[in-house]
Amino acid sequence: MKIRIKGNSLRYRLTKSDVERFAKEGYLEEVTVFGSGVLTYALQRGSSDQLSASFDNHKITLFMPELMAKNWATTEKVGFEETNGPLYLLVEKDFKCLDNVAEDQSDNYPNPLLSKQLN
Repeated sequence: MKIRIKGNSLRYRLTKSDVERFAKEGYLEEVTVFGSGVLTYALQRGSSDQLSASFDNHKITLFMPELMAKNWATTEKVGFEETNGPLYLLVEKDFKCLDNVAEDQSDNYPNPLLSKQLN
């Protein structure tokens, strides 16, 4: 799971195995260590009917509604977005990049734009 933060925008990207694990367990968490500090970010199934987020004790938690989580894992749906006050939230499946990058992308979803590039 990757996180991107820019201003009041929070975006999570999940690989195939991340989405499968989230569908089964309802929770994912990653940790980034900054010297003596730690930032934790998580995706958790929630009881609300929309995406929401919290930030407590150096932990960002993005909550995804139960129905949204079930539909996401079993369909071609790429992701979901929500504006929650001043905060824009986006959670989406992570596609393979179209250009060459050094990171391992073997667990990413096939990029739908690849077929357009080949034509």
